[in-house]
Amino acid sequence: MRNLFLTTAFILSGATWAMADDIIKVPTDKSVTEAIDALQAAVENAGATVFARVDHAAGAHKVDMTIPPNQVLIFGNPALGTPAMQIDPRAGLFLPLKVQAYEDADGQVWLAYEDPKETMDELDAVEKSPVIDKMRGALSKLTDAAAN
Repeated sequence: MRNLFLTTAFILSGATWAMADDIIKVPTDKSVTEAIDALQAAVENAGATVFARVDHAAGAHKVDMTIPPNQVLIFGNPALGTPAMQIDPRAGLFLPLKVQAYEDADGQVWLAYEDPKETMDELDAVEKSPVIDKMRGALSKLTDAAAN
């Protein structure tokens, strides 16, 4: 039983490491709020829709806990998402897209997002579709614009 537990723990920890490899991080000299504000403006200027803005630090404060500044912007563009879901409806599990701005322990602010190619790698037809490269390009351009 102990060996099963250790093997399971090892496999699960490896899965966590693999997931971390799927995250793209872009540094910024802006505050978390400034970075998310800039990202929201870039998203809206690109014609995409902002669905939500989540302030994790504010949520922590509501339960008398603290974390460094940490916000997530959830957004999408049907011109990119719809073709992916036409190929495989399960792509909707990974959409809309989201970008997190957070401050690390050293005070560095990062914009982070999951690479859609890696996130949707179980959906072979979607992963190989040109729409994935468009999503990757959009996320790269939007986070670069927000970071600078």
